[in-house]
Amino acid sequence: MHTAPSAEKAHTGLNREIQVKIGQQLRAMYDGIVQEGVPDRFAELLSKLDKPSEDEGKAE
Repeated sequence: MHTAPSAEKAHTGLNREIQVKIGQQLRAMYDGIVQEGVPDRFAELLSKLDKPSEDEGKAE
């Protein structure tokens, strides 16, 4: 007869060594993209979104 696995045996998370290796691989893959920065067009759009609209704050 089989018994239900204990909580310890049921845990299937990644160990620390594997997490570190995955992090290193992701950084290696995406480092170039991060260093490219944000295109001017996107920076302008983000800036516009950050500014409150002229109508905001007027309670009428």
